[in-house]
Amino acid sequence: MPVIGLLSGGSPEPFAAASAGFEDGLNEAGFIPGKNVALEYRWAQGRSDRLPGLAADLVSRQVALIVTATLPGALAAKAASTTIPIVFVIGEEPVQVGLVASLNRPGGNITGVSNFMNLLAPKRLQLLAETVPKATMLALLVNARNPNAEPDTRDLQAAARALGRGLQVLTASTDQELVTAFTAIAQQRLGGLSVNIDSFFGSRTQQIVELAARHAVPAIYPLRQFVTAGGLMSYDADYAEAWHQAGAYAGRILKGSKPADLPVIQAAKFRLVINLKTAEGLGLEIPPRLLTLADEVIE
Repeated sequence: MPVIGLLSGGSPEPFAAASAGFEDGLNEAGFIPGKNVALEYRWAQGRSDRLPGLAADLVSRQVALIVTATLPGALAAKAASTTIPIVFVIGEEPVQVGLVASLNRPGGNITGVSNFMNLLAPKRLQLLAETVPKATMLALLVNARNPNAEPDTRDLQAAARALGRGLQVLTASTDQELVTAFTAIAQQRLGGLSVNIDSFFGSRTQQIVELAARHAVPAIYPLRQFVTAGGLMSYDADYAEAWHQAGAYAGRILKGSKPADLPVIQAAKFRLVINLKTAEGLGLEIPPRLLTLADEVIE
């Protein structure tokens, strides 16, 4: 029975929808976990420094295929093996970050799905600015340990200038640093917060949402799971669909396809989710245009 190693920078609970989507994609290719394929998960629990060791463990296990979530996971897997096929799901443009030679002909042993989560960051800032039109200073929360922190910060600083807003960048990679960051947002009276995509943040969904509520911070998030947990709004790609596509690619590779011959899939559908109950608690009136654009409104 072939073994697929799944390498994630996050933790199991927030990954449930992705896991279901991945298994659906495998099923379509004729592979059923526990019947004719085995899945082995490795969780970094929000600590990206653990990813290289976890990737090396999967390589030593001699898995047939490695599937990775987020750029740090993909980079760790690529560094660990040049022969084991790798399928990634990332938010960045994969050519720019050096994962593949081109989108149509990835080359090497790696291909996957780009859901543009990081490339959506300027759009999130625009939606936040529209939600809090009187706020002159906004905040950005990034994890400095994530390779996306520097390029995303640079892009969002440019986006903030284009919007005529100031942007205060705050970093957090531990629970205490999250508390410190939200305290600073409140003390500096920053008018709104954009949370960057990051496995650590995803593994701390409830804590971040509760901190935003405690300090009355209007925030936009990179994943729908934050809004269903009580966050104000999110703008993202369909995460489960991206993993469904990754599962289909994994099935094709198990049947003999080479990653080098499988073009990188790019997300084409994005969704805006708004929590009206949270907006009411913050004393915010969501602009009618955004309510019209919203794919989902939680009341």
